[in-house]
Amino acid sequence: MNNLTTGDIVNRVWNYAHVLRDEGVGYGDYVEQLTYLIFLKMSSERAEGGKEGESLAAERWAKLIELDGSDLEMEYRHTLESLGSQKGTLGMIFRKAQNKIQDPSKLERLISMINKESWSSLSIDVKGEIYEGLLQKGAESEKKGAGQYFTPRPIIEAIVDVMQPKPMQKIADPACGTGGFLTVAHDYVAFDIDRATGERTPKALTKKENRFLKNEAISGNDISDSVARLCAMNLYLHGIGAEECPISTSDALAKEVGSNKVDMVLANPPFGKKSSVTIINDSTGKLEKEKLTYTREDFWAETSNKQLNFVQHIGNMLRVDGKDSGKAAVVLPDNVLFEGGAGETIRKELLTRFNLHTILRLPTGIFYAQGVKANVLFFDAKPASKEAWTKSVWVYDYRTNVHKTLKTNKLAWSDFKEFIELYKADDQKARVATWAEVQEADGGPGPDGRWREYSYDEIIARDKTNLDIKWLKDESLEDTENLQPPAVIASEIVELLTAALEEFKSVEEALVEEDED
Repeated sequence: MNNLTTGDIVNRVWNYAHVLRDEGVGYGDYVEQLTYLIFLKMSSERAEGGKEGESLAAERWAKLIELDGSDLEMEYRHTLESLGSQKGTLGMIFRKAQNKIQDPSKLERLISMINKESWSSLSIDVKGEIYEGLLQKGAESEKKGAGQYFTPRPIIEAIVDVMQPKPMQKIADPACGTGGFLTVAHDYVAFDIDRATGERTPKALTKKENRFLKNEAISGNDISDSVARLCAMNLYLHGIGAEECPISTSDALAKEVGSNKVDMVLANPPFGKKSSVTIINDSTGKLEKEKLTYTREDFWAETSNKQLNFVQHIGNMLRVDGKDSGKAAVVLPDNVLFEGGAGETIRKELLTRFNLHTILRLPTGIFYAQGVKANVLFFDAKPASKEAWTKSVWVYDYRTNVHKTLKTNKLAWSDFKEFIELYKADDQKARVATWAEVQEADGGPGPDGRWREYSYDEIIARDKTNLDIKWLKDESLEDTENLQPPAVIASEIVELLTAALEEFKSVEEALVEEDED
């Protein structure tokens, strides 16, 4: 396996998914089952190398490779139950784990395939890349599985590149999914990375910094047990959290942050406006008609919109310490920028309590959920003040006249090179707009006019403090000569129709399950 590229290894392991698919094992479940088995094999290898604390998993693996038929299936089930009762990362990975491979012969073939390889001989980075490659294939293949919580890697890398996490900083994601933001942030601190080639060189961190990075710097939370399990394994394969699991499973919005503040939050909270609860910021009980409510004294407005509540929650997660306070980058759908009522209140508070200095408008066609329009909000925590901390908001419009798809014109890190350069992470006061009024007077800004500054007074004067700001002429609406080539249009239509058919299929399957129940 050592002579193969990461892509070769991902494809080799992924090919078996098609066999399991015939047995009704979804791609998301397949990645999950691989998680268990590869981890057991790695534990066995580490135990053979004399590493302490690996004996239980190693013993279980030794039994699995000797059995077949119903005995193998029974032993595998007992193995999952036993490991799920353990503490730390091991317990998180196997928490509530179930065997989804009902055919013992296929389980035996999968175990045999994994057992032939020496996983511990691979570097931490390669193992993590293999695992993330499998997660991405799951997202691509199953829109309603991994795709629900998989953020495109180029977006994550661009965000981390401008946020520049540093040694000894605490970095968190309250809706961590499979851990994409956390692993990329970890790698940014640990390596000098050439995004164009993928080459990485270890940074000269001190022992204290390395120990902190592996055991204290990274933390995440997800409401789903199965997703948190995937994340825990992802982090483990990146060498994160070996001593104590950095991932928790809970509803992040259910309780106040308290004193556990962090230096940086990187997140893409789940899309979808409504929640099963409404957040209230007092105990008056005026929303008693709700079956379940949260009381959050630290929230600025009450709403059942999940994204708006995550904005408030993330703001409260950030450490406030003078000039060196915490900062956040959050991927959010368009409705957060213009929704009235609580949305307007929250935007005004965000502008006042924090320095909301940057908005990145993302193109459509880049998420596995079709038609999503999203943005990245960048804001810094600040101490209490009577005056608004936000003096101006810089907007980079990488949506207007940008056409991206999941297959024919994929998003790449290079697409964000201009944004990263214009962001001026080291000195935001040195920012220079690429749009100017004189350009508009001469017939409109050119293709480089995507970067524009709006003063606080201009923002606050907009109806409902609307942050959904557009100024570039949309050529697709006004210039038919600039239409995409027919092949590209046809490909986009096929993607949309395929997604719609998948949605109909999932509804049909749900109805069948209800009838069977």
